[in-house]
Amino acid sequence: MSRVRARRGEPTGLELYDATARDAAAGVIARYSTSFALACRLLGPRPRPHVRSVYALVRVADEVVDGPAASAGLDEATTLAVLDDLERETIRAVERGYSANLIVHAFALTARECGIGEDLIRPFFASMRTDLSTREHDGASHDAYVYGSAEVVGLMCLAVFVNAGSVRPSDPDPALVDGARRLGAAFQEVNFLRDLDHDADALGRDYLGLAARRESRVSVLDRIDADLAAAAAVIPSLPPDCRRAVTAAHDLFAELSARLRADAGTRGRVRVPDPVKIRLAARAWLGFSPRGARA
Repeated sequence: MSRVRARRGEPTGLELYDATARDAAAGVIARYSTSFALACRLLGPRPRPHVRSVYALVRVADEVVDGPAASAGLDEATTLAVLDDLERETIRAVERGYSANLIVHAFALTARECGIGEDLIRPFFASMRTDLSTREHDGASHDAYVYGSAEVVGLMCLAVFVNAGSVRPSDPDPALVDGARRLGAAFQEVNFLRDLDHDADALGRDYLGLAARRESRVSVLDRIDADLAAAAAVIPSLPPDCRRAVTAAHDLFAELSARLRADAGTRGRVRVPDPVKIRLAARAWLGFSPRGARA
């Protein structure tokens, strides 16, 4: 079969495996997040497969701790062992450039090309591990969790934006680093507010301390909006083939933040209707600045 594919000019061997791994990562996005999939389509062909690969690994790890493993009958200790195995396999794959796990393999290809190392991988898995042991966060544990679960993901994506296709990875500009961290934090805290009831009722988690009155809903939204504004200021400095997608994602979460502020007493997950998502994506595609950016 491989000889037939070769005669047809189709990929074979490792090239075929790499392509299959990237296709698997794209499938994860398509199934788990229509909004993120929409934003990814606005990326240029250079960064697009790499961002999908980052998201796919993040989603798989998140699913280990957020229900499917427990639904499969795994107890907490076994679930932790699965997560630890996934972290070890990810780090080994980045070192050697191969994994028998297609999603891990796709991520490793991206990490090696774009300069994503253990300094970002380990904090991410540490935050995922926290979901198995911490039910109520204080200020310090909340900040550590947001850094590992969201800010480092923003930094991984920034590494892709800057380094995809380059011969040798380089460090991003510090202003872009700050913007990536703050955008990731805003995304995570919007999701905390959207999933407040589910996290409390189904998972027994309180990320924000609202129940304990450590913070107020308004203070969280004020922090989200400040982070979104800071991120909006640096998005125009991203490479051109990334700006539209990041603008679309930024504006979607700005819309969610506004709806959360307006619907403070509503139970259930606040959503952005599909026509509004399409309008925001079209606005980004046409090159408009992110919402809240200064002219």
